[in-house]
Amino acid sequence: MTTAAPTRLGSETTTRGFRVGVEPQYEAAHSDPDDRRFVFSYRIRIVNESDAPATLIARRWVIVDADGDRHDVEGEGVVGRRPRLEPGTSHEYTSFCPLRTSWGTMEGSYSMISDDGEEFTIVVGRFYLAARDD
Repeated sequence: MTTAAPTRLGSETTTRGFRVGVEPQYEAAHSDPDDRRFVFSYRIRIVNESDAPATLIARRWVIVDADGDRHDVEGEGVVGRRPRLEPGTSHEYTSFCPLRTSWGTMEGSYSMISDDGEEFTIVVGRFYLAARDD
């Protein structure tokens, strides 16, 4: 079962006992609106609230900008790592996303593998990238 609740521009989603919280932020100092370059950072925290350990092995992102242009991004691990999450532990990281528009959305999933070799997917709920001051 997956549940999601909006938290401002971010999201928080729980799948199979893994809670994924996202906090996006506009990076004005690294952006150039005149050149249609808007840079956003996002901080992700994955918490294992289940009874079993699992390792994050891959990620998949769907990024859509304000013009409706969609970009799918897939890769191994997250920021060069394949974190193992024991029950009650968490993994946190920050990454970036450049857009050619002042707002867009991201959502995706992580591929996980349990110690007994079962692969499963946890959801990263849609969050919003918006060039605003707050």
